[in-house]
Amino acid sequence: MTPLMFGPASRQVFGFFHAAETPRERPVAVLICPPFGAEGLRTHRFFKVLAERLSRTGVSALRFDFHGAGDSPGDEQEGDLDGWRRDVYAAHAELRRLAPAARIVWLGARLGATLALMAARHGRCDPERLVLWEPVVEGRGYLRFLREQHVKALDATFCIPDRGWRKLLAREPGAVPTEALGTAISPLLGSQLQALDIDALPLTALHDTVVLADPADEPAARWAAAQQLRNMPLRFGYFEHPLVWTSDPYPNSAMVPAEALQRLQGAIHD
Repeated sequence: MTPLMFGPASRQVFGFFHAAETPRERPVAVLICPPFGAEGLRTHRFFKVLAERLSRTGVSALRFDFHGAGDSPGDEQEGDLDGWRRDVYAAHAELRRLAPAARIVWLGARLGATLALMAARHGRCDPERLVLWEPVVEGRGYLRFLREQHVKALDATFCIPDRGWRKLLAREPGAVPTEALGTAISPLLGSQLQALDIDALPLTALHDTVVLADPADEPAARWAAAQQLRNMPLRFGYFEHPLVWTSDPYPNSAMVPAEALQRLQGAIHD
């Protein structure tokens, strides 16, 4: 595992490269695009273990934090979808430099999957496959979800819940939060997420695409069906797993769900 910085001088990004231990005859490299905010924190160890597993099976992997998030430089108040989309380009270029002969697969989760989709649509990179795990395709619903989880976390943190939070949530269900579970949501990011919907995320035919979604994730299923109606090269599958995106029910356990690791590895190679 090699720590590194990459990207333009004005927008550096931090990541870890996991080189393939025994390169395959037809090498493969995976770019992991992480979720946003608390979801990224909760799944940090999961993706580290996944990258290590990929490395042991002869697949290189690059993990990174978007600019202003995690260990990357920048202020989280500067977070915006267009800038993070450019971070995907920079990460792809870095992975191409590190594994020049490899077929590159982008694996994105939640908002990271959305950003991978947005970056792929602009055609500046050449991933062979996109694996999109529960992509966020309706920004307003995502903001509402983050806000509800934020209030729920506050209730759990304080012994006597403040009913005012819940009253405000009920009175203004569409209000954009400025913070979600410890992560700032800038006015620009909030407005970009509000404008994000299924019609704004058309898939191109350039990339073989696999979409994995929870059976309850109706927006993702609806978006995938719309792309299939357009005859896009997309395969959709339901994916139930024990991971909780915004909380850690087992904070003292270093274990990650093996079945989820296996499912993602299968999506990369199938």
